[in-house]
Amino acid sequence: MRRFVILPGIGGSGEWHWQTLWERSDPAMRRFRPASWDAPVLEQWIDALDEAVGEAGPSCILVAHSLACLLVANWSARSNLAAAGAFLVSVPDPQSAAFPVQAAASFTATPAAPLRFPSLIVASGNDPFGSVIYQRCRAKQWASRFIELSALGHINAASALGDWPEGLRLLREFADGIDWRG
Repeated sequence: MRRFVILPGIGGSGEWHWQTLWERSDPAMRRFRPASWDAPVLEQWIDALDEAVGEAGPSCILVAHSLACLLVANWSARSNLAAAGAFLVSVPDPQSAAFPVQAAASFTATPAAPLRFPSLIVASGNDPFGSVIYQRCRAKQWASRFIELSALGHINAASALGDWPEGLRLLREFADGIDWRG
């Protein structure tokens, strides 16, 4: 069975965030558990991701939102563990005025190297944390496929997407396109 590791950003994706709703409805989706959701430290988040991937196995798909997208890029560059792919939603720009530099200072230096696994970046046309131009640039650097959606803000609970059926469809299509049996 394919497993999915849910990787929320700062705050841990609250009760009405699509990641939380997906996790509740699908036992194949498990959330990683960093030391702090509100005061993220990159090294601690990498350790927590290593633990989650170790439990889920190398055929897992990483499902990252916001700050966790930067985590995935750093994890890809530093960890020896494998994942089958990464579904990256709303990649934030550490140089944007909206980026929480004080809370997430250890995430500001983001690797530009291609990820070690297939990936898909899903961007909103009006994301205050990362422009479409920035996210397209990251897609090229990380060798990720790229999909731009309409104006959905930061694609979070404030976007009022509920369980975001369009996103779940995109995730399933992405996962189905990966040869995960090695």
